[in-house]
Amino acid sequence: MSPRAIRRLVLTVFACGIVGMIVGSIADNNGTAISFGLLTAVAALGLILVTSVAGAGAFERPVHFDEQAAANLEASIEQLVAGGADEVAVRDLVRDAVRLGRAGR
Repeated sequence: MSPRAIRRLVLTVFACGIVGMIVGSIADNNGTAISFGLLTAVAALGLILVTSVAGAGAFERPVHFDEQAAANLEASIEQLVAGGADEVAVRDLVRDAVRLGRAGR
């Protein structure tokens, strides 16, 4: 089972535990509320454990690098530079656009 699937399962148990605590408290049943509280605590520890063992990178989406798009971008930069644009300024602009796109995720 992948770390992402385990994490989703643990988050589901965590959410159900919170609902169980609320329902147990409303029903004035302390045993139920405490049981679901302990279940939620174990789920929280499981979430911490899975995240620490797998590392933060295990939950990121894989990067798909498109060679053709990179070649097209480089050709566009070369055309702008050939047309008289400052190469450093154009590359800085592209770098800023990439940072802006990543920040929007």
